[in-house]
Amino acid sequence: MIARLMGTVAHISTDALVLDVQGVGYEVNCLPRALETLQPGVQAIFSIETIVREEFIRLYGFTSEAERQCFRILTGVQGVGARHALSILQILPPAALYDAIAAEDVTAISRAHGIGKKIAQRLVTELQSKLGTLAIEVGAGMPLASAAKNGVKPSPSANAGSQPGTPSGEADGRGGRADAVSALVNLGYDRSEAHRAVAKAGQGGNDDVEILITGALKELAIL
Repeated sequence: MIARLMGTVAHISTDALVLDVQGVGYEVNCLPRALETLQPGVQAIFSIETIVREEFIRLYGFTSEAERQCFRILTGVQGVGARHALSILQILPPAALYDAIAAEDVTAISRAHGIGKKIAQRLVTELQSKLGTLAIEVGAGMPLASAAKNGVKPSPSANAGSQPGTPSGEADGRGGRADAVSALVNLGYDRSEAHRAVAKAGQGGNDDVEILITGALKELAIL
């Protein structure tokens, strides 16, 4: 199986690109927000999820391992295909997806193209038991920086992956949420409940630790 590719972007279409790797062109399906940052001739590196079916073999490329693992987790839910998973990750990068699952925010997930309330609810229900796995993937969601050591420039979107106001990493407030969760755990609350309460408290976009803790305590009081 192909797990990673690095090479030169040869061609870009609406939902995929051709990556030239030492003279061999690989068609790689990507998130639109990743494609928007690329142009032919630039070097890029992608974490690859290979999907094999009787009638085709498709490669899906991501600018972080966290995105690839979230894609795998999403497609593991019954009724959720690759296109559904890409639609969700387009509007909800790994950290934001984690928050939506933890907060049972069906509305946020159903904003993805082609995702109705029924599928969104199924995702929330089934992935509640996988919050620990999602948390690990979100925490491990570093860009593919090792490419620089090999002389390959990572995709410009490798450390992006979020829309304005959307939490998706320590740089945009994820650290504040992690601190709030840690504080609640130190107070004796269950980590999963703490994550869920902090996610709900931060739905307004405020990532101040004190405000998050206060809001989360109010959420926990009514659980």
